Amino acid sequence: MVLPKGALVAVVDGEKLVLFKNTGDHAPELTALPTPDLNGGGGSGGHPSSAANPDDSTQAEDGYAAGVAALLNQQALTNQFDDLFVVAAPKTLGELRKHWHKALQAKLVGELAKDLTGQPTDAIATAIANA
Repeated sequence: MVLPKGALVAVVDGEKLVLFKNTGDHAPELTALPTPDLNGGGGSGGHPSSAANPDDSTQAEDGYAAGVAALLNQQALTNQFDDLFVVAAPKTLGELRKHWHKALQAKLVGELAKDLTGQPTDAIATAIANA
């Protein structure tokens, strides 16, 4: 995939967010950005844990994903980026999608359902290039 120069790349799982800016022209070259402070956020459900509901760790991960979505939505609404590419663990990506604002969806240039939060920058860039 050709990632637009200047695109924001968000690499996220249920516990961690890493942001990059693409500085490459033809192939992705990722430059790390400061990690913003997240206040958490609410998950999809507010139900207590039981056999029919997610456990506490699942709710915490969903809440974190909702917090990441809120942050990215706010940045999209204030035009802090023109293009966004999201790399997220499959479950986290599904939760993120539930919270995307229309302004963010308009700036979304791609998604990769893969958990790469612990990987080196080069591995993330390669995965995006091969997406």
